[in-house]
Amino acid sequence: MKNKSSHLQTNLNRNNKKKIINDPIYGFIAIPDDLIFDIIEHPFMQRLRRISQLGLSHLVYPGAIHSRFQHVLGAMHLMIQAVSVLKRKGHEINDEEERGVLLAILLHDIGHGPFSHALEYDIVSSVTHEDISSFFIQRLEKEFGSDLQMALSIFENKYHKPFLHQLVSSQLDMDRLDYLNRDSFYSGVSEGIIGSDRLIEMLQVHNGNLVIEEKGIYSIEKFIVARRLMYWQVYLHKTVVSAEYMLIYALRRAKKLVKSGKEVFASPSLAYFLNQEISYDDFKNDDEVITHFSRLDDFDILTSLKVWSNHEDKVLQYLSKSIVNRRLFKIEISRNPYTPQQIEERKKIISASSEIRDVDLDFLVFTDKLVNKAYNEKRQNINILMKSGEIVDLAQASDNLNISALAMPVEKYFLCYPE
Repeated sequence: MKNKSSHLQTNLNRNNKKKIINDPIYGFIAIPDDLIFDIIEHPFMQRLRRISQLGLSHLVYPGAIHSRFQHVLGAMHLMIQAVSVLKRKGHEINDEEERGVLLAILLHDIGHGPFSHALEYDIVSSVTHEDISSFFIQRLEKEFGSDLQMALSIFENKYHKPFLHQLVSSQLDMDRLDYLNRDSFYSGVSEGIIGSDRLIEMLQVHNGNLVIEEKGIYSIEKFIVARRLMYWQVYLHKTVVSAEYMLIYALRRAKKLVKSGKEVFASPSLAYFLNQEISYDDFKNDDEVITHFSRLDDFDILTSLKVWSNHEDKVLQYLSKSIVNRRLFKIEISRNPYTPQQIEERKKIISASSEIRDVDLDFLVFTDKLVNKAYNEKRQNINILMKSGEIVDLAQASDNLNISALAMPVEKYFLCYPE
């Protein structure tokens, strides 16, 4: 296959494929490089137009129908700003590294499945979207050449400048800066709006790692609080949780029926995953797996749900029809786990309903745990570069007592069932 990297050795300012995209958050986003343009045009990337950024959140916030494609373009735009700021402050980032980190952020979500996180562990067996993104980048490397090697090295945190990876994936990365502003805009939940321009301007590198200058500490505090609020109000909104778990259990039911030999409608690529358990090694060793995954998007699932609404299996029919018509299950939230006795008691009440009598209630009554951790001191913590030159963790540097409290995870449990 022709290696395209040979014509990409000039700097990032070539104009023959330079395009401008109008974005509602940032205004104009410039595509700065030929290769980046070609990657954006690739079917793997165009698929992200058909993957919702917020899963089924639009059932609560009708405006939240934006896509992963919009998000990754926005994150790339912020990365261009971040690289510019760090170069201006004297940190060496050569053209190859700049192209690599822009490609890494552009491709960081390419491994998302339909409805984003909702189906991450059901279409495939415990393979994260980050793992799948790595496999996609490896496939693209075969088509576009060595430039993708740099992107993969940065994405997987194997490059010798760790701050480049931290710009892509950390507790203060361009991914989070974009999705908070973007998700706030489209959901209408203003609490998530953050000052991304100021945060980026405060970026600095110390001993190869990304840090924030001391004068940016109040902007960081607002960022952490905004993230916490967005989790409870949008990402973990109880009605959103109800809808997304109903979708998870609909897919699980379809998979169980397929395994038992029942006929279940599905697109060819969805059928591929319903008929078998696909593991990490399958993705790694079989190109056919990534090819089928690249053909899956929200429309495969939505079309299936519409057809399943008339399936002979009452459980699959009930779940599918309820999602399509937004008859969402009731959800109770508790600080304590729900006991088996509480779950069985709920099943007895539901089994008295004529509409869903004599069915497998394990697919209609379910419980799980919600965790909101806005700041994790143990995972790539946010370090503050004090004026004295000392490096201090955000939780210790902040005079806002809430930041230390936000470092403690909040766990809640839910019980979901038909009314």
